[in-house]
Formats: sequence, C-alpha cells, structure tokens
Amino acid sequence: MRRLLAVAIVLLSALPAPALAVDPPYEGQMEKLAQMLGSLYFLNPLCRSAATDWRQQMADLVRLDQADEDRTQRLYGAFNAGYVAYARLYRTCTPSAEEALARLLIEAEANARDIHTHYAE
Repeated sequence: MRRLLAVAIVLLSALPAPALAVDPPYEGQMEKLAQMLGSLYFLNPLCRSAATDWRQQMADLVRLDQADEDRTQRLYGAFNAGYVAYARLYRTCTPSAEEALARLLIEAEANARDIHTHYAE
C-alpha cells in the first residue's frame, strides 16, 4: 500500500503544474476603479437622477479588458465591495454623500485616464 502511494505521488509530481494567469500591471488600479464604480452605482441614484448606469459601465470595462474568469470575479467582487461600503453608511442623500459622490467621480475619472494613458494599446 505504501509503495502504491509512493508511486502515485511520484507520478502526480511529474505532471506539469497548471499554468496560472499573470495579472496585468494595472490590476490594482482596475480593482480600485471597479470599487469606485460600485460606490458610484450606489450613490448616484441616491443623490442625483441616475443618468449613468455604472453597473453597465463596469460590465463594459470587464468585457473590453477581456479579463479571465478569476480576474472577472475579483473585479466584480471589488465593485460589490464598493457598493456595500456606501450602502452601510447612507440611506438618504446627505451633504456628506454628495461630497463623497463628487470626489469619487473625480478620482474614478483620474484613475481611468491613468490606466488608459499608461496601458492602452
């Protein structure tokens, strides 16, 4: 039995390891942008008429980036975390929520522009 187990271990160790995808250098910025889009998705309709569909913007971003399944899940996880973070704080539009919305819009635009400037082909 031990010999069979030893042979199985040797055979399994000889198999090539599955290839792991390498994240692009802008992955951290993409996850931060996804988190901001989730926050905007919550705050925008709370304080303004929802002219921009931030969830659709997120879907377009993931589609255009051609993220693999793992990255897609992480990006949508960041989006959901951004949504939940503000949903815990605000039930109505307050001056603080309006300020957060304004800052998020500026920061998200700067982040998206930075990603595009440095990494777009």
